[in-house]
Amino acid sequence: MTDPLTKYPRPPFDTQPQSFPGRTGKMAPEPDHGEESYKGSGKLTGKAALVTGGDSGIGRAVAIAYAREGADVAISYLPEEQKDAETVGAWIERAGRRALLLPGDIKDAAYAREIVERTAKEFGRLDILVNNAAFQQPNQNVADIDDAIFEQHFQTNIFGPFYATKAALAHLKPGASVIFTSSVNSKHPVPTLFAYSATKGALSNMVLGLAQLLAETGIRLNGVLPGPIWTPFIPAGMSEDAVKTFGSQVPFNRPGQPAELASAYVMLAAEESSYTSGALITVAGGMPIF
Repeated sequence: MTDPLTKYPRPPFDTQPQSFPGRTGKMAPEPDHGEESYKGSGKLTGKAALVTGGDSGIGRAVAIAYAREGADVAISYLPEEQKDAETVGAWIERAGRRALLLPGDIKDAAYAREIVERTAKEFGRLDILVNNAAFQQPNQNVADIDDAIFEQHFQTNIFGPFYATKAALAHLKPGASVIFTSSVNSKHPVPTLFAYSATKGALSNMVLGLAQLLAETGIRLNGVLPGPIWTPFIPAGMSEDAVKTFGSQVPFNRPGQPAELASAYVMLAAEESSYTSGALITVAGGMPIF
């Protein structure tokens, strides 16, 4: 049995500035996505999943876990993340499942529709949609936030998931699962991540509304609220001082690793969770969320 307080690295961390969206291989320490640790048990055998933002961070961990649980997995990602995406594709195939790599930008409604259609066509079905792709840029005050950057937050974090979910409804059957990556910031907004926090508040609300709106279809809608998670978002979307102390604000006194969230996404997608819809699952190292 492993002590969760000491299982992974704790702050302080080295400053490691990157431009958005960041690169996994440039992080120190490099995140754990479950490459060596996640063991599947067939919970998603025969299913097909689409994970947006699946090249790195939480999306990569989910893609690897889903493949090891028996699902074919498509991942969407920005074109500049091709190398990271190919690494994830290799892990999916190593698990004996089919991988589909879909470069593009989720802000584009046509692209969001395209990735859904291509996934359903390639795999012959679509059972799970994970709306995980996101954009984040810090701010010091409201005046510093460029209008275009504010809009990009909503286009990526809200519009993209809406476009993809709407398109997926033509393929999802009763029992299918849609999962949104929201954030603890949806309930505890961070002033220096004002725009990002606002989008996550909207996203959590979207989960609750869609769960009710789509209940009669038998499609389940849920969200995950990660706390501080060690992903390329951190050096690429936070100040150097914030990176140094990242994770110290929660009771575990360390950031979570992407691998530590995978089980929540598997649980929400699995048949055993057939009565779970409209849930917001917090994974935040003991951080109280109300």
